[in-house]
Amino acid sequence: MNQDRRKFIKTVGFGVLGTSVLISDIAAATPTTFNINRKNHIPRMKLSFRPYELKLKHVFTVATYSRTTTPNIQVEIEYDGIIGYGEASMPPYLGESIESVTHFLSQVNLEQFADPFQLEDILAYIDKIMPGNTAAKASVDIALHDLVGKLLDAPWYRIWGLNKDETPSTTFTIGMDTPDVVREKTKEVASDFNILKVKLGRDNDKEMIETIRSVSNLPIAVDANQGWKDKYYAIDMIHWLKDKGIVMIEQPMPKDQLDDIAWVTGQSPLPVFADESLQRLTDISQLSGAFSGINIKLMKCTGMREAWKMITLGRALGLKVMIGCMTETSCAISAAAQLSPGVDFADLDGNLLITNDLFKGATVVNGKITLNNLPGIGVQKLD
Repeated sequence: MNQDRRKFIKTVGFGVLGTSVLISDIAAATPTTFNINRKNHIPRMKLSFRPYELKLKHVFTVATYSRTTTPNIQVEIEYDGIIGYGEASMPPYLGESIESVTHFLSQVNLEQFADPFQLEDILAYIDKIMPGNTAAKASVDIALHDLVGKLLDAPWYRIWGLNKDETPSTTFTIGMDTPDVVREKTKEVASDFNILKVKLGRDNDKEMIETIRSVSNLPIAVDANQGWKDKYYAIDMIHWLKDKGIVMIEQPMPKDQLDDIAWVTGQSPLPVFADESLQRLTDISQLSGAFSGINIKLMKCTGMREAWKMITLGRALGLKVMIGCMTETSCAISAAAQLSPGVDFADLDGNLLITNDLFKGATVVNGKITLNNLPGIGVQKLD
């Protein structure tokens, strides 16, 4: 069965798969059910899920909260003996919970679809079950992409026609803490990364930067998490930060102050990226004049399929693109990493912040996101 799939992939060519051939076309060209000589057997997709708690290595503090764990739900879609893996990660500000994701996934009926390659139809159905619930929807999307990639015996970066050698370096996040802890955290990771990410937005912003600069000269990406309320203060901070070796600013002001953000972006010597202001594909067009870049996260945009569309639209509008994450296992991180050769910045360190990862997938080598050749999202489940 795998040999037949590999022959088909080689015949079509991955460059074509990534550009002009739709997944539905691929499905039509392959054996309809991948079950040669198995008459009267019609496989169906089966969804299963279970809660899981992610345990953080350090207390994680941003402008609005601190936490030591993140609720998570692990998802599997089984089809004809092949399993696709997905997950929903639920940091507090998303508004989702174990209960809400469980309720949503309980409404999902994938057995009505005979063909897992019909991604557009299946994910449109998922999106219409109820509004919101983006992490729950992302968990199904990721598992479905993993399944389809395995059926094709190809990783998604190849299906999309991306070059895995063009992945960016990933930032590593330094959360807010006392100077001594920040100094130790920085020294602990600085030799393994090419760029750091620092959470700002409280009253100790300059102290945070000066503390990191006392032990590292690495480039820094700053995420203010909507913490700066005044546009004049924000632009003064950005100019000060540029002198300290900062290379980009993420969500400097509250998302409801879009006019102020647009003013700051127009005055800023650094690119300004939308995070909390951006969730889904339909948000991008109204942000193109207010930001110079967008940060796409699978848990906010419902998964890989919409993220790919967001990258395409962002590029068309002249925006820089970043792929980000929540606190996640290597499952969701590896799914996002499949998109990383097509972006300018990456913040895919969520799996590195936890102690209880369930998967082995994309890695960081010399600070750079490194993709493997495993099919689907590129993960192996750990025993």
